[in-house]
Amino acid sequence: MIAIVDYGMGNLASIKNMLKRIGVDAEITSSCDVLEAASRIILPGVGAFDNAMLNMGSLGIVETLTKKALVEKVPILGICLGMQILLESSEEGGRAGLGWIEGRVRKFVFEKGPTQLKVPHMGWNLVNPNSGDSFLFKGLISPRFYFVHGYYVECKNAGEVLATTNYGSEFHSAVHRDNIFGTQFHPEKSHKFGMQLLKNFVEIPK
Repeated sequence: MIAIVDYGMGNLASIKNMLKRIGVDAEITSSCDVLEAASRIILPGVGAFDNAMLNMGSLGIVETLTKKALVEKVPILGICLGMQILLESSEEGGRAGLGWIEGRVRKFVFEKGPTQLKVPHMGWNLVNPNSGDSFLFKGLISPRFYFVHGYYVECKNAGEVLATTNYGSEFHSAVHRDNIFGTQFHPEKSHKFGMQLLKNFVEIPK
């Protein structure tokens, strides 16, 4: 069973609908009991880093999620803010993240001028998977995904950077550590590319 974590900050129905389009059932939940039974977990998110961690703490699901991720090694996919909270901290707030991946979340800052890039970074952009065996991007050639974000992740370990994207400069747009994956972009809004990526996630060997 795939669990989509409901902590009050995500495009939950959009993700469930996209999974349904590829023939996969999922349950939207904030229940520890349901999470305990999950064979795959998707951690979505739209909004502020501190609010996300506060909400998850209030629901009492952090311990269960951490056990599923680090002890049971269940495949987990963080999307947008859900990816950012996988890291240790963020310039957006003062609360600690889950800390499953070393690094921090940085704010896009561009010099003012006629060519200044807009923040948030919003719209379609190319994603460049790193060389090597990248199961999450299997079957995807020159993939383009939909982004909406004003902050980006900065991994401490280069080996945990799964893909990069250019917006003013290169940033880490997907991460991977063991069974834990994260995408800054929204696969549920990315049509055929998003469908293939979610299909790949569902088929990741445990």
